[in-house]
Amino acid sequence: MFAKGIRWLYQSPPRTLVLGFAAIILIGAVLLSLPAAAAPGETTGWIDALFTATSATCVTGLVTVDTGTHYSVFGQIVILLLIQIGGLGFMTMATLFAFFLKRKISLRERLILQEALNQSSIEGIIRLVRRVVYYALAIEAAGAILFTSRFLFQMPLGKAAYYGVFHAVSFFNNAGFDIMGQFRSLTDYASDPLVNIVTMLLIISGGLGFVVLSDLTDIRHSRRLSLHSKVVLTMTGTLILVGAVVIFAFEYSNPATMKHLSLGGKILSAFMQSVSPRTAGVNTIDLAGLRQATQFFMIVLMFIGASPGSTGGGIKTTTFATLLGAVWAMIRGKEDVVMFKHRLAQERVYKALAVTLLSLTLVLIATMVLSTTEDHFFLQILFEVTSAFGTVGLTMGLTTQLTLAGKIIIILMMFIGRLGPLTLGYALTPKSGRELYRHAEGKIIIG
Repeated sequence: MFAKGIRWLYQSPPRTLVLGFAAIILIGAVLLSLPAAAAPGETTGWIDALFTATSATCVTGLVTVDTGTHYSVFGQIVILLLIQIGGLGFMTMATLFAFFLKRKISLRERLILQEALNQSSIEGIIRLVRRVVYYALAIEAAGAILFTSRFLFQMPLGKAAYYGVFHAVSFFNNAGFDIMGQFRSLTDYASDPLVNIVTMLLIISGGLGFVVLSDLTDIRHSRRLSLHSKVVLTMTGTLILVGAVVIFAFEYSNPATMKHLSLGGKILSAFMQSVSPRTAGVNTIDLAGLRQATQFFMIVLMFIGASPGSTGGGIKTTTFATLLGAVWAMIRGKEDVVMFKHRLAQERVYKALAVTLLSLTLVLIATMVLSTTEDHFFLQILFEVTSAFGTVGLTMGLTTQLTLAGKIIIILMMFIGRLGPLTLGYALTPKSGRELYRHAEGKIIIG
């Protein structure tokens, strides 16, 4: 029976990923529940430890207790390690250790890496893993140095360096955890150009995906970008710009958010709130004070999320671009979805539809259930659920008031959002053989 269970585990790379992430979350929860992980006078219940461990491993940022004041330095370092492992992927970290031990990477491990990094083949997968680690450490180090130089004006060198490293790792991995205290996030730096620009660059770098970063690095030699990179960069730039314009227009005169800021502060805040919903979870203005139109618009941005193979969540920018392409092709009476003079395979369109519909269904079901367990406004609940599914970490204040049932639902949404509904579906369903026949074509009326 045990041998059969082991075979069941190793039959499918998605299954290995699901159980691997679950194991890391449980280990993290045990560590965070230890008395040494809490600040003096604080205790961490099991459900709060599990919630925080899930949020960190799934690089979300939603917390039921304040990270900066509730946890000790040991607890914060555990959270930081979970963020790094969750952001890069536990298989990437395991492969890194294998490099150090000079152990050969097996075919099965390459297949799991292929699934974890959203690659279409295992060709060049080890080279990509090396680049993933190199890019992550280099970008995080640069961010840490810049943050430290800014925090030095407020605190001693040791504390400034610690704050710099923590926030650089958290923001690059799109986790949204901060140790500023009292759930403040970066609201004290709403008009600070250095903190805002560095934060946005870290978030965008982590959200583009390592394949795109690799393409951008090689462009000096290849002189061209892949179709994937072109779509990701175009959609990312468009969503950030459109998001900033919409948020600026809606919140410009809002006394609860941006009215008191200078023009430069308003522009920085608009761009930050446009970048952050793309799964980062950092805010420089009070989200509960946003107009409802802005809150709903941010829900849309959170649902779309970052790009494939990145540290972010959501349905992904390429999925959204594929759906737009399919709609545009249908309106024009074309059979093919064409992007940058390349035709997309029909399988890609089907996958985009499946991911979007599954994701939307999960968000709606979780929202309906939470609407019965939590006594809060519907938009507030929808915002929380979408934030959890998109591994964003933004909240309108609901997280700390969740019931036990609400916490469990949000934990599940963060877990599903990080792995992706299709990966979870592949892991839980038995592998079916190839169909040897096709049914006769039928017609139904659409629209």
